[in-house]
Amino acid sequence: MISATGITKSFGKLQVLKGIDLSIERGEIVSIVGPSGAGKTTLLQILGTLDRPDSGLVFYEQNNINEMKDKDIADFRNKNIGFVFQFHQLLPEFTAVENVMIPLLIGKTKLATAEKRAKEILDFMGLKDRLEHKPSELSGGEKQRVAVARALANKPDVIFADEPSGSLDTQNREELHQLFFNLRKELNQTFVIVTHDEQLASITDRTIHMLDGCIQL
Repeated sequence: MISATGITKSFGKLQVLKGIDLSIERGEIVSIVGPSGAGKTTLLQILGTLDRPDSGLVFYEQNNINEMKDKDIADFRNKNIGFVFQFHQLLPEFTAVENVMIPLLIGKTKLATAEKRAKEILDFMGLKDRLEHKPSELSGGEKQRVAVARALANKPDVIFADEPSGSLDTQNREELHQLFFNLRKELNQTFVIVTHDEQLASITDRTIHMLDGCIQL
């Protein structure tokens, strides 16, 4: 589903990625692990179309991301890619359902349709009773479930997660990990997860080890 070849990226004189080749299949749950500074998050951002490589190619099926203009990439990302971050990044002034509606509205979904879709996802996530709660009124685990619901709003092909359980306690961390596998089972959802969590990495379908900007074979 995703293919990357020869990916390099530098910031100033620091070369962060040094020729990355990898592929992700539909329905896979893949973890990317390695020490801080290995280039994991930079790779995730490039695969997720948030940044462009200095050289190399990224394909989604037959779509060559490198050839797209910035506006076209933004539209493609909104429709095909979801993101989950360590600290959920929910907008504090909006309720759970409003936060989940945001990517739908950006994609020009009608308001009533977006609200219906957001409520359905939150119900699926076990948050039916938290629709009108703002982030400050939710637990850490609930916030991250809302973040996952937001990532799922536009029925993306793949969700990229950057340390998604890093700020959670043991119980919520395990519940979030199980949620990923439930979503794969129910929706054939693909996940690419950057993590320092050895327990999570051990249960994913495949683990990609990075060191000094390279994939360790």
